Amino acid sequence: MLRSHSAPSLAASLIASLWLTCAVAHGEPVAEIQALAQKEQQPLLDTLRDLVNIESGSKDVEGLNVIAGRVADQLKQLGGTVEILQPAVIYRLDDTPEKIGPAVHATFKGTGTTKIMLIAHMDTVYLKGMLKDQPFRIDGDKAYGLGIADDKQGVALILHTVAMLQKLNFRDYGTLTVLTNGDEEISSPGWRSTITKFASDQDVVFSFEGGGSDGSVRLATSGIGSAYLTVTGRSSHAGARPEGGINALYELSHQVLQMKDLSKPEQGLKLNWTVAKAGTNRNVIPAEATAQADARALKVSDFDELEKALQEKIKNHLLPDSKVELKFEVRRPPLEANDASRRVAAYGKTIYAEIGMSMNVAEKATGGGTDAAFAALKTKGAVVEGMGLSGFGAHSNDAEYVKLDSIVPRLYLTTRMIMDLSTGKLK
Repeated sequence: MLRSHSAPSLAASLIASLWLTCAVAHGEPVAEIQALAQKEQQPLLDTLRDLVNIESGSKDVEGLNVIAGRVADQLKQLGGTVEILQPAVIYRLDDTPEKIGPAVHATFKGTGTTKIMLIAHMDTVYLKGMLKDQPFRIDGDKAYGLGIADDKQGVALILHTVAMLQKLNFRDYGTLTVLTNGDEEISSPGWRSTITKFASDQDVVFSFEGGGSDGSVRLATSGIGSAYLTVTGRSSHAGARPEGGINALYELSHQVLQMKDLSKPEQGLKLNWTVAKAGTNRNVIPAEATAQADARALKVSDFDELEKALQEKIKNHLLPDSKVELKFEVRRPPLEANDASRRVAAYGKTIYAEIGMSMNVAEKATGGGTDAAFAALKTKGAVVEGMGLSGFGAHSNDAEYVKLDSIVPRLYLTTRMIMDLSTGKLK
């Protein structure tokens, strides 16, 4: 049973005193906190086992309700004010399901002023029934399981970081906010606005996607967009009376070709048309044609400029009587590195160095987007992604795992970061 907040014990007071002394010296690890992280490894693995054993695909609302209840119960035991939220506003994307899973929101009130937020997601890309092929297991120096790297390790790491702070009787933060959502893998249509709202007044947001195979953290992620072209023409017999039709395929081809050069690789903006469909029969002039494009950007403003360019392009028709419509979706904005994030990440490197480890800080986006980008939209504070465990094999059929030897270092890092930020060690 997890203890509720109580007056600091003598041991806890000694730990806090030693932490303050060592934090000033900065360079040697705080032995008691490191030892506590080592003791917390097995409880974290127990939590991770429980989370993996709950199937929670993004469209499996039943499973998401179960895992949300499990996470909420543990946060309540830790003394948080906890609520399971249902989405009020859903940003409907092309593939958004009718129902969106819940989010768990918890707050811990402290005695200080610093506001820190921890985020992770409970959903996975997997379909119900696939757990039997990826059950939780420990093999050598790795823990395997369905969704274990993306992102159940992140949820578990948050829970046990909070547990460590509670066991240390540390409450010098102003508020510690936890938010775990159930729709990240489908671009967070139900929880993007909530993440942005809760993060807007935070001093620091830590996002617990995996730390990759090398334990790096990220200050930038790619934005993901989609463009959808719909061309409406008029059908007619392709052999007997083709002149009576308006060939939507011809117009679609014209539109795609005039939009093929909108990428700007030098600034990380990419637009590639990837899917197209037209016609129903060989002998019928197609009355409708559609196409989809994948867009990537490193700056929020680049998507705005791209959409304007696309809308301007469609005004130029090959066939004047055709109708052309374009819809552009920002599925996920890019996360851009800022000075606040750089300072926090640099400080994290010094903490990692205390335990003899190096930590790479990536400032250039290399892959897809995450919820950290939604957190960064309206905040002036730092947003650091990749605070989770090292692992590999996300979205794979049989190889998803986390590295056991990353648990203690990450628990030490996140606990120390929260403590030092709360007590003004980093200005």
